[in-house]
Amino acid sequence: MANDRSSVSVWLVGIFIFCGAAAGMLILGLASYLAVEKRAETATVFNNRKVEITGIEPQNAIWGTNYPREYRTWAKSADMSPQSLYMGGAPLDRLRSRPFMAVFWAGSTYAMDYQAPRGHFFSVEDIRKTLRTGNPGVDGGQDIETASCWTCKSTDVPRIIKELGADGFYGSPWSGMGDQVVNPVGCAVCHDPATMELAISLPPLKEAFQRAGKDVTRASLQEKRGLVCAQCHVEFFLQEDGSRVTLPWDGGNWGNGPAELKEVTAEQIEKYYDDMGHYDFINPVSGTPVLKAHHPDWELFSLGDHGRNGLTCADCHMPYVSEGGIKYSNHQLRSPLSDISTTCGTCHRDSAGELGSRVFERVKKVEELSERLEAALLRAHVMARAAMDAGADDGQLAEARKLIRAAQWRWDYIESSHGGGFHAPLECLRLLGLGIDQALRAQLALQAVLIGLDAPPVELPDISTLEKAQAWLGLDMTAVRTSKASFEQTVVPRWLLDAREAGRI
Repeated sequence: MANDRSSVSVWLVGIFIFCGAAAGMLILGLASYLAVEKRAETATVFNNRKVEITGIEPQNAIWGTNYPREYRTWAKSADMSPQSLYMGGAPLDRLRSRPFMAVFWAGSTYAMDYQAPRGHFFSVEDIRKTLRTGNPGVDGGQDIETASCWTCKSTDVPRIIKELGADGFYGSPWSGMGDQVVNPVGCAVCHDPATMELAISLPPLKEAFQRAGKDVTRASLQEKRGLVCAQCHVEFFLQEDGSRVTLPWDGGNWGNGPAELKEVTAEQIEKYYDDMGHYDFINPVSGTPVLKAHHPDWELFSLGDHGRNGLTCADCHMPYVSEGGIKYSNHQLRSPLSDISTTCGTCHRDSAGELGSRVFERVKKVEELSERLEAALLRAHVMARAAMDAGADDGQLAEARKLIRAAQWRWDYIESSHGGGFHAPLECLRLLGLGIDQALRAQLALQAVLIGLDAPPVELPDISTLEKAQAWLGLDMTAVRTSKASFEQTVVPRWLLDAREAGRI
């Protein structure tokens, strides 16, 4: 009886070993097949190249000759539908829909113009059109920006930096590069033409890693799928001479990997700015030295659930598609909600309707709390103005201005991010909650000053429309827009003509 049981046990063990070995061989064979198939696909793409691309080639259409599938989807970035709930898709004048923002950004060109971001296809066109770049060359108009404003707008920038050096590029006037920067963001910003591997082409990201003793070229493929986007979709500032673009990441949590940056928080960046005494402009309404946030998308994404679980920008915004046996990334770079089945659906098993509802639920809650902070911040700015008019000196206003600066930084950090309300909703709500507290504390400090000066009750100005808000700030927008229209009709065509004659487009 014992021998029978022993025989059965041996037989079962043998079956398990056989099945395990068979499964292992199947998995190994499948992996080998997929690897060989992928190499074959890559070889097919490379062997069918029609032009040899060497160095930095800024013209996306030339890359498209070799990689027509990727180029075709990139060209579709001209179509930004569907419209997102906030800040995305179709053109949207954000200032016109929320005119009080002009008060927050008074003292800067953002009080004149702030449009919702469009796709990469429009990157060069939009920076020419925005009122924030001025009207150099029209009626004696001079540059109000340096060439650094082109940094994240074009594949021409890596080429120019290679030719002139970073300092030569950054130190040039903005209009001085008008006939040079003509191709929108595309292939050369993210790819090595010889291997098609992801590559970092812009200096600011490389320099941030170097200062931390890291080598961004040693980043893994998955890390690079986010870092190539982080070349531009990050917080930055310009050095005091108004030129060199710098990422304020020095105080971040860098990790132990050779090219690892775990996270950078709004507070870490704020401390970096405070320690160096940096501000972007002084708001004339409240006299506050203000920090202006610039699309801290990568920073917020890294603090959300997707970022902390190892996903990158490309996983959701550039889903894989298959065509004729070739697997490639969709380069349209639009909202994942445009095709939930190929984006969210690769990981989540809920219906498209349910997943979309979850996204909207998160961003609406962030927007709701943002509106609370905006109301408190607006009153704080106006109360500071009233205190100044009543004779308050800088010493009396120092604490309130410090709180206004901190509150506005947190509001702007969320407002200026692309998709932050979904990427990291908890972090956004945390920052907005702290901002509300700081704005209300600023009001309390100002109320004490106003009472001490026996000032009359503070009334908010009528800024119910953008025209009223800009008029209250003393901005002559009719003259600004007239000059801009002349700039677009006379200067820009000359730039394009010179670029075509030089073979740059």
